[in-house]
Amino acid sequence: MNRGGSQLNLLRQIPNIISVFRILLVFPVLMFLLGEEYGKALILFAVAGISDGVDGFLAKRFNWQTWIGGLLDPLADKLLLVTSFVALGWLGLLPLWVVALVFLRDLVIVAGAFYYHYHVGKVGGEPTLISKVNTFVQILLVLLVVFAQIFAVPGLLVSLLIGLVAITTISSGIDYVIKWSRRARLVRK
Repeated sequence: MNRGGSQLNLLRQIPNIISVFRILLVFPVLMFLLGEEYGKALILFAVAGISDGVDGFLAKRFNWQTWIGGLLDPLADKLLLVTSFVALGWLGLLPLWVVALVFLRDLVIVAGAFYYHYHVGKVGGEPTLISKVNTFVQILLVLLVVFAQIFAVPGLLVSLLIGLVAITTISSGIDYVIKWSRRARLVRK
């Protein structure tokens, strides 16, 4: 392979490297949260959130999308968000019902993806618009709750965001079930 081709292949991996970086941030974020070192947790979580946007932009803008990236990106998001939600629930900073709701939605999606993969066909990582909104709102909620441990934040704002997370979590979960059920019926015809 020529030098230009190998450089292009290396560049195509930048979004994947960023996703791996986000996965590596999960443990330190968790430790800072559980250690109640909210400033450090906030910084790392914000870096992870920004890097999520950067890797998505690079992948789409330069057509650096890869099959592995389609798995790593949502995996990094889910690991970071679910871990943060569980830690914040454990600390009593988020109601356990919203933690359970977020966890249950992701469990349903993963179980459905496995079922689809093994009984219907190949699963592609295609987030829906409501799922993207849900991820964004979940990130905002974690940031706001952690931020509220450092600075004064109106409780009403946190409550409203918790409600929005609940609505988008339920909506996106139902959307995925309907979308993939229809797709399975079409494939089986």
